[in-house]
Amino acid sequence: MGALGVGSGVSKSEVSRICGQLDEEIGRFRERSLTHTTFPYVFLDATYCKVRVGAHVVSHALVVATGVSMDGTREVLGTAVGDSESFDFWREFLVGLRARGLSGVHLVISDAHAGLKAAVAQQFTGSSWQRCRVHFMRNVRSAVHSKHVPAVMAGIKTVFAHTDPADVGAQWDQVAATFAGSFPKVAEMMREAKCDVLAFSAFPQSHWQKVWSNNPIERLNKEIKRRADVVEIFPNPAAFLRLATAVVIEAHDEWQVTRRYVSDVSMDELRVVIAAKERAAAQHATPASLTAELETV
Repeated sequence: MGALGVGSGVSKSEVSRICGQLDEEIGRFRERSLTHTTFPYVFLDATYCKVRVGAHVVSHALVVATGVSMDGTREVLGTAVGDSESFDFWREFLVGLRARGLSGVHLVISDAHAGLKAAVAQQFTGSSWQRCRVHFMRNVRSAVHSKHVPAVMAGIKTVFAHTDPADVGAQWDQVAATFAGSFPKVAEMMREAKCDVLAFSAFPQSHWQKVWSNNPIERLNKEIKRRADVVEIFPNPAAFLRLATAVVIEAHDEWQVTRRYVSDVSMDELRVVIAAKERAAAQHATPASLTAELETV
């Protein structure tokens, strides 16, 4: 900011003009159409920074959505700033993405924040939700004494060494059963989280490491935080959004000229998975199946 501040020789009006031009560019990026392709994988996450609101300095959330397209490339889908990660905030953000044309979503990857999870369930019906395995492991770590952490982490990690979906589920159950006596809280956490943490296993095995955690988007958030640390306290929410979106535009542009996030061959495997899912959904929704369901009520 010093380059545009006192002693730089740049007037306030010039700074305002530059910021206005940047805001126009950022606005075009945040409002662009997403109808050019579909995004089977969508990642959602938030990071927090200090923002001045009137006479107060408060924490504001920047939410970011990224997606993997059917071409196997990554894009930043959107950004927004709000005073909390409430259900209403996340819902408004997701509604905005859908209004811009986001479609074809089959797996949403995020942490287990209650407001986010509820908004995803409402706005992406028919999509699976992948609970970030890294965040889950952190939750488990906090539930056991520090001296037991290595053994518990090692046990859960054995689940992710398998490459067959059935083996992944069986190993999860086995580890949970092993922990039932010594670490009942961990065993219960595993039982409750199984479907969500293992959602990735319904997708091509070559994609598992790409979609079983929020690590890709967290790396982007770390870069936002690194740039934001220079500012320390933003003068207003708009300034926070301006800097953060400028950072993600850089990443977005870089992704367009680098190699695909996932290969063409593996995306063909995903198409097979999606087609099988759609056939199963269509079969379940036939008049005969609906009649059978009503007869059992």
